[in-house]
Amino acid sequence: MYSNERNHKPDSPPFQSVRLLDQLRERIRYLHYSIRTEKAYVYRARFIIRWHGIRHPREMGGMEVEAFLSHLANERKVSVSTHHQTLGAILFLYREVLGIEMPWMQDIGRPQARRRIPTVLTTQEVQALLEAVPQPTALLARLLYGTGM
Repeated sequence: MYSNERNHKPDSPPFQSVRLLDQLRERIRYLHYSIRTEKAYVYRARFIIRWHGIRHPREMGGMEVEAFLSHLANERKVSVSTHHQTLGAILFLYREVLGIEMPWMQDIGRPQARRRIPTVLTTQEVQALLEAVPQPTALLARLLYGTGM
């Protein structure tokens, strides 16, 4: 269906396999990525291919990729790090395996990590908490609180 020469990048050896996910594995191993990265990228690539009805990524464009990433963020409610990992896998697949530059990827929205603000107890809540701790651990609790732990 797609020849190895068409996918071949000039600075790397030609693919041994004709299957896309095997080519993805070959390129990841050629670039000495970790086995965990390989598994994650193959999983994400398989997921986007299946989500679009077993379409080859070469047939997909920016709209399809953006729809998939929106699905992950809105319906599946994945974390920001999972979203970025999926985007990284897609970028790797297109650039390193298919040899396609994607200028439209700059326009795809990326979620921002939310800052988590710690919950702080009021002075009265801290006093009530420390008074509720039984002796002899009350002394330890007061020392830990006093040191900021």
